[in-house]
Amino acid sequence: MEKIKVILVDDHLLLLEGIASMLQNIEYIKIVGKASSGEEAINLVNELTPDIVLMDIVMQGMTGIEATKWIKEQNDTIKIIILTSEVNEKYVSLAIKAGVDGYLPKNVEKPILIEAINKVNAGERYFSQSISSIMLDSFYKQESGETKSAVNSDLTKREFEILKQVALGKSNQEVADELFISIKTVETHKTNILSKLGLRNTVELVRYAIKNKVIEL
Repeated sequence: MEKIKVILVDDHLLLLEGIASMLQNIEYIKIVGKASSGEEAINLVNELTPDIVLMDIVMQGMTGIEATKWIKEQNDTIKIIILTSEVNEKYVSLAIKAGVDGYLPKNVEKPILIEAINKVNAGERYFSQSISSIMLDSFYKQESGETKSAVNSDLTKREFEILKQVALGKSNQEVADELFISIKTVETHKTNILSKLGLRNTVELVRYAIKNKVIEL
């Protein structure tokens, strides 16, 4: 039986070693690499081509969300399971949009972690019970109209998110931090938003947002 090649990504050394220790005696799982940042994870994935990456979210430098996007864009056959202490609707939503194959809290028990690895390796998605509850709650909010829909335009969902953040007076850096993307990506989206809406600058963008009730004063 061919072993499942796994890369571990976490910027806390003790947790990294703890996860490795938890999996090292599973005969069909092989830890082929460890990384402490998103950038390092991308380099390791390119070098080692693992089957699965166990990825933390909040790390120094590039986040696990951004690293996931990069990896999936380059090779979507590589499976990524988020393993994090960040268990809330915001992070779950961003992770799903990035294309993760699973999402688990760090306090997950060993049998659940192993089950997740096996199912994801088999082509399934795996979300712990707490994560599934968050996803279900989010779905019901959207269906019941509690979540505002975008203005009637050809803006993408991400462009609408950035429009709202900018209209609220946030800087490019604050928007980048809020949405876990780079400043350059924010600037590119802002340029596209202005072009699509026929606006010339941020002031006109704010006026547009107020007029169309994207934000409320």
